[in-house]
Amino acid sequence: MHTKYKFFLIGLIEPFQQAYKLESYRRRLGIKTALSNVSGKIWAFIDEEYEVTVLMDTNQQLTLKLFNWDTHLDIIVTLVYAKCDRIDRIGLWDSMYNLASDMNLPWLVGGDFNVIVDEEEKYGGLPVTLNKVEDFRHCIRTCNLSDLGYKGSIFTWWNGRAADECVFKRLDRCLGNFELQQQFPGLEVSHLIKLGSDHSPLLVECKQEVQQFKKSFKFLNFWTKHAEFLQVVKDNWKTDVVANSFMTFNVKLKKLKRVLSQWSKTTYGDFFQTITNLEEVIKTHEALFEAYPSHANREKLQKVQAEITRALHIEEEYWKQKSGMTWFQEGDKNSKFFHAYVKGRRKLLQLKRIQNYQGQWLETEQEIAEEAVRFY
Repeated sequence: MHTKYKFFLIGLIEPFQQAYKLESYRRRLGIKTALSNVSGKIWAFIDEEYEVTVLMDTNQQLTLKLFNWDTHLDIIVTLVYAKCDRIDRIGLWDSMYNLASDMNLPWLVGGDFNVIVDEEEKYGGLPVTLNKVEDFRHCIRTCNLSDLGYKGSIFTWWNGRAADECVFKRLDRCLGNFELQQQFPGLEVSHLIKLGSDHSPLLVECKQEVQQFKKSFKFLNFWTKHAEFLQVVKDNWKTDVVANSFMTFNVKLKKLKRVLSQWSKTTYGDFFQTITNLEEVIKTHEALFEAYPSHANREKLQKVQAEITRALHIEEEYWKQKSGMTWFQEGDKNSKFFHAYVKGRRKLLQLKRIQNYQGQWLETEQEIAEEAVRFY
């Protein structure tokens, strides 16, 4: 495993600290060159092995095209420092829409967006107003971006106060398109400690693994319970293919697999990571409720508990399907028995024949393909 790209994404640097901090980050990365956007609030640290082209430079974002001389790979990087006001951020979303319209290269978008996407990403302060976050959510979906996850604390910003006036938020994040995640399967984002700032720097390491394994497609049964599922299948089952029945069926399945994989990632995300994040949020809310057992704090705690209950239900459905059992009777989900049972079930999953609507059994590949196409 080796690293080909490494970035620090940082928030606003106070003027009197700017020279010191820039020098500190340069030393830490071993990089001599740095460039900033028009406002001087976004800085990019570029290693000499990259050819840099500035694609877009605004008050709220700096977009660069980086070409690596060693690997001959291109990557688009958009560094963000968003305005605090929702109306002022519209210009940022519009610029991202323009970039996404013809984007076909790996695209990393990261920085301080000054807005959260979910109420679990905030602790303390006033309740979250959905209309303040919907613009950001819509931008992420429309630009075909997804959250790249992180290591470290869920919160990247603190208002510097304590007790009832304390507020934590996840204002800084990294997003990426499908091409980025495919190019760098070992990509990692770390939330570093806050040092001389109210924001956590984000360390992004785009890693390429020496040997990559293609992950097999898994159909998850709980997908069918989602209100959008059938429509997604219906919309993407249609395709114009001139071929025999078996080939047509194969092409339709391949297309649907890609669509469902992306839809699941966008709709459910990494529910294992979601559970981990919510557990940390619950710890914080429990501590606050124990210290100040008010109705408001109890309501916040119960709301997060409801969220993790839903996430745990999805996880349970996943493990039930993984094992092929209808309930858990043999101990913990992670027991040796459980995983041994999963491996044993794989031997029974070969499709030998199917029954058509007339009750007749079809056994040849051609008959099975023609019936599957007819049925769907």
